[in-house]
Amino acid sequence: MFLAIFGAMEQGIIYAIMALGVYLTFRVLDFPDLTVDGSFVTGAATAATMIMLGYHPILATLVAIVAGFIAGCMTGILHTKGKINPLLSGILMMIALYSINLRIMGSTAENTIGRPNIPLLNSETLFSKFQAIWSNLGIDTALNNLLKGFGVQQPPSTWSTIIVVLIITILIKFIVDWFLKTEIGLAIRATGDNKRMIRSFSANTDTLIILGLGLSNALVAFSGALIAQYSKFSDVSMGIGMIVIGLASVIIGEAIFGTKTIMRTTFAVIAGAIIYRIILALALRVDFLDSGDMKLITAIIVIIALILPQFINKSKARKRKVKRAAEKSDVKTVEQGGNGLA
Repeated sequence: MFLAIFGAMEQGIIYAIMALGVYLTFRVLDFPDLTVDGSFVTGAATAATMIMLGYHPILATLVAIVAGFIAGCMTGILHTKGKINPLLSGILMMIALYSINLRIMGSTAENTIGRPNIPLLNSETLFSKFQAIWSNLGIDTALNNLLKGFGVQQPPSTWSTIIVVLIITILIKFIVDWFLKTEIGLAIRATGDNKRMIRSFSANTDTLIILGLGLSNALVAFSGALIAQYSKFSDVSMGIGMIVIGLASVIIGEAIFGTKTIMRTTFAVIAGAIIYRIILALALRVDFLDSGDMKLITAIIVIIALILPQFINKSKARKRKVKRAAEKSDVKTVEQGGNGLA
């Protein structure tokens, strides 16, 4: 059980980067961007291909981020310059990226144009390089001995992965918080709230939309690159349903932790991604469910996350009405008592 939750937390922290990208488009920019399903694989395919060809994992990851940024910008250009519906522009780019991703992974083979997957079992990744440094510190032994003292029989083999992804995700969270408070970030937020108003201040909303979509998909591709290195493979179908996972993370986090400030909201998105993966891991441990039911479980989690806040808000509204009615009744009683004395 502990290992399942621990693994879910590792994956959840990585997927949280993708969820932050989804948050930028769906919440900040108010743009239903379905490019995510394609750009996630673009990041994974680019990183895996470059690692397979012998490039350093850090360089491969940076190039993957740039590839995701370009994909997002293309979606923005289709919408702003081509005047295509936001939903349709994302779908078109997602479809185009399927073939592009096959081409990217196909560049590792001599006799094929496209390739559906790339294994990285014997390749150096960001995690393996960090683990080589981490293992010499002796922290794993100390932490595992501590867990065994609390009765955990099967501690994780290494804590290096969760430490490095936690540092990366927290750093990205603070960068996103800072960016959304800059002049450009405020302009992007204003564009999502009211395009007509921000145009009245002579702001170029087309450029802001393109930039926002580019940054969002750069984060999504970054998450894809990390997942490919974490899972030791890249597959052309690994991005299916990523937009739903991202939305589930955003909705769950916002429902539990609220959205009063930007810093609180980005924290909620990250926490929502981790909670989602833990719920999924626990659900798959149920006897009558297996890995093939992941999409069904995801859909059910999203439905519950969407419906539950409505019931909670209605319940709170009813309690407020009852409280106001009771206060009015008390006031009338006091007034009637005063009139009787008079």
